[in-house]
Amino acid sequence: MPTWLKNQMMRAYYEKNSYQIKLLNQCWFFYRKKHCS
Repeated sequence: MPTWLKNQMMRAYYEKNSYQIKLLNQCWFFYRKKHCS
């Protein structure tokens, strides 16, 4: 997982920002799918 994404995740969880957490999860999912296939 890239550092910038990890930092964003930490902040979102810290703020309990569920919208941002969902957004970042989708972001990570697409990122991983694109780079691993």
